[in-house]
Amino acid sequence: TCNNVKGSSYVTTNSTSIFISISSWMGTVGVAGGGSTKVANPGKATILALGKAFPHQLVMQDYLVDGYFRDTNCDDPVLKQKLTRLCKTTTVKTRYVVMSEEILKKYPELAVEGLPTVKQRLDICNDAVTRMAVEASQACLKNWGRSPSDITHLVYVSSSEARLPGGDLYLAKGLGLSPETQRVMLYFVGCSGGVAGLRVAKDIAENNPGSRVLLATSETTIIGFKPPSAERPYDLVGVALFGDGAGAMIIGSDPVLGYEKPLFELHTAIQQFLPNTEKTIDGRLTEEGISFKLARELPQIIEDNIEGFCKKLMEVDGFPDKEYNKMFWAVHPGGPAILNRMEKRLDLSPEKLNASRRALMDYGNASSNTIVYVLEYMIEESLKMKKENQGDDDEWGLILAFGPGISFEGVLARNLTG
Repeated sequence: TCNNVKGSSYVTTNSTSIFISISSWMGTVGVAGGGSTKVANPGKATILALGKAFPHQLVMQDYLVDGYFRDTNCDDPVLKQKLTRLCKTTTVKTRYVVMSEEILKKYPELAVEGLPTVKQRLDICNDAVTRMAVEASQACLKNWGRSPSDITHLVYVSSSEARLPGGDLYLAKGLGLSPETQRVMLYFVGCSGGVAGLRVAKDIAENNPGSRVLLATSETTIIGFKPPSAERPYDLVGVALFGDGAGAMIIGSDPVLGYEKPLFELHTAIQQFLPNTEKTIDGRLTEEGISFKLARELPQIIEDNIEGFCKKLMEVDGFPDKEYNKMFWAVHPGGPAILNRMEKRLDLSPEKLNASRRALMDYGNASSNTIVYVLEYMIEESLKMKKENQGDDDEWGLILAFGPGISFEGVLARNLTG
């Protein structure tokens, strides 16, 4: 049986908190370009800077199981064993989360089965995702090196909030953007949201000469936090896998020489949904928050369709017939099974998905944000290869993500940092 006790603490069996509190609200990191001799093609959208931010609670995967079951006052040994096994197979080591001891003490009903808590959840989420998005965007702007007043368009992505006006307006306000900034909002697109936002930002940048587009993503799992239940064993996958955070990119065409250093050129972007797979990733906003169902066949469906999607994405006039292992692969790490099946189907060398596996290990699946973290690791590895004079076979590559639909999102891109 699993029953909540008010005031319970999210701790491990040795009474050490599951959460490691970071000194400030967010940790922020950004990436800017540097030192490349590669030049972007005129008129093509480029990623000019990256940034990310996290809540101040760092969860170590090794301590998750005891803390989660203690806090929700659950003593089901079967569920505990299942979560223990899942925590190992996900390959996740650390994650950042908004959830904290303080929140659970203030809102103990969040860990009680069956209570209508959507209002409390949204109150927490709406505030948290805005703060994270602002922090990530500020890190991105700092690395870009230009003023927020130079941002002409804003694309905001989140599956963790619901309000009118939307988070795009609160983000614009938090950054002090012009009231004339043109805003686009993508809600509830799940794990494909980061690349979907990139596709939209690319179109805006290329169709509005001189524009500079800020793309921001922000997510928190509080919207779906629930106690363990034998009736919902699939929820444990999310407990073992998902994390919180925010990401940001600045996209624009024709970089200003001497002021902007492009990271990636975005050549072609496409989206495709797979008919009759809409129930494979199913999420519903209920009185208890968001309820998710992930079908077991998801990795197999992605494996069966990934090569055809990649070939379609690469059907571009003038694009050389590249071998998969002579390209870079920036893939949203939905989970290790998805990465493993992709690697097998495309016969990729193990190192090709290093950036995705590192992001999964360090941050978990942070939904739409994760592609930003993957791209940062991709740049790090590219610069390392350049320093070690290992060649530039990976100048071209694919940026990929998969989300509800099942929807595939992809960008054929060129790495300008190596």
